Amino acid sequence: MATPDPQTQPDFYKDVPLKRFMAWGVDAVLTFLACLVILPFTAFTGLFFFPLLFLVVGFIYRMITIANSSATWGMRLFAIELRTSRGTQLDMGGAFAHTLGYTISWGLAPLQLISMVLMATTERGQGLSDHALGTVMINRRAAHR
Repeated sequence: MATPDPQTQPDFYKDVPLKRFMAWGVDAVLTFLACLVILPFTAFTGLFFFPLLFLVVGFIYRMITIANSSATWGMRLFAIELRTSRGTQLDMGGAFAHTLGYTISWGLAPLQLISMVLMATTERGQGLSDHALGTVMINRRAAHR
C-alpha cells in the first residue's frame, strides 16, 4: 500500500497543514510542562540550560510518541498521523529520523521557513523532513475507514 493520492483521495489531506500547526502548539505546551516537572529533579539548575532541556525533552517526547502510534499527542488530538511512503506507520528508526529532521529544521531558521512554505503549498502538505524521508501527514479518520 502506498500513500494516498491527493487527487483521488483528498480527504486524507484535508486541513492537514492547519492541524499540524495546532498539534505543534499542543506538543510545545506539553514539552514545556514536562520540563517544568523535571526542573525540581535538577535542583533547579535546569533553569541555566532550559533551552537545552526543552530540546532534549521535546526530542524524546516526539520520537517515542511517533514510534508508538505514528503521532504525537498533539497530532492524535487533531486526528492526524505520519505515514511512510509505503503507507505504513513509522517505526522507531523512522520516528528518530523524522524527529532529527524536525529538530535540525528548527535549529536552522531558513530550513524551517522552507519547511513551512512546503507544508502550505504542496498537495500532500509535506514539510522538508517529510520530503527527505518520503513521509506524509494524513487524517487519521480517513486512514482507518
